[in-house]
Amino acid sequence: MTEQYGCRGESAPGNQGKRDERSGIEEALERIGHKIIVLSGKGGVGKSTVAVNLAVSLGMAGYRVGLMDVDIHGPSVPKMLGLEGTVMLSSERGKLLPADLGGLKVMSIGFLLPGEAEAVIWRGPAKASAIRQFVGEVEWGDLDYLVIDCPPGTGDEPLTVIQTLEQIDGAVVVTTPQDVALSDVRKSISFCGQLNLPVLGVVENMSGLVCPRCGDTVEVFKSGGGEAMAREMKVPFLGRVPMDPAVVSAGDDGKPYAYHYEKTPFSKAFADIVNLILDKTATGNERKETKHDARCHTRL
Repeated sequence: MTEQYGCRGESAPGNQGKRDERSGIEEALERIGHKIIVLSGKGGVGKSTVAVNLAVSLGMAGYRVGLMDVDIHGPSVPKMLGLEGTVMLSSERGKLLPADLGGLKVMSIGFLLPGEAEAVIWRGPAKASAIRQFVGEVEWGDLDYLVIDCPPGTGDEPLTVIQTLEQIDGAVVVTTPQDVALSDVRKSISFCGQLNLPVLGVVENMSGLVCPRCGDTVEVFKSGGGEAMAREMKVPFLGRVPMDPAVVSAGDDGKPYAYHYEKTPFSKAFADIVNLILDKTATGNERKETKHDARCHTRL
């Protein structure tokens, strides 16, 4: 898909168009309670895995959740949720209807591409326009949480998200333990500081491999690096999530890991992280007890 301004191919909006766009964004934001952005300065650290399982876990706790995938050039959320081939429909008001995974609402540029191999060749203005449309021209409805999965780095996409959504509860920053990842992830934390975006905490992903036979942990990428970095950067540490080969299979098969493998070390560690995030975002009367909600997860 070659460069264009926005996901429907509109030209850059004039003054009236900008006013209408902002009005649509404000209308959507009024119905969204909390907004969490998932960031990492490094690719390959499992950021989308964290975003998908965070959204699913919040839904399992009884919250109304949306997941917005703004990785324009490499959207992986449709694959990880088994939503490839989803056809976008419009509401009676002419807004795009997000994919509905039994109550979890999902929007991704991947739904708008003609095929998985289609490249998106856009510069910054086109990407920014598409992200604004993901907010203001999508029928999100009433949400308790909107989770935003950003691409690696500190470029156009996370900057546009922060400027568009305003009043974001905070960022979850994902890293792996080794130094080569930590050096880049530090930049994401500095990015948040420069934009006055709270850091909810750091997740150290792939922190050891738990042997499925004996239960011992093998430190493939070392461990503890994310916690040390969080302490150095003076931001909260949310916890370590171990490696599990089934995470790869679950992502490839479109089965959210936190739902289908609830009793594993990965899921138990992730549940603790989600509870810490809820402690930081949900007020007392918003807290719900974690439970499987059949209404919200009939298709997971």
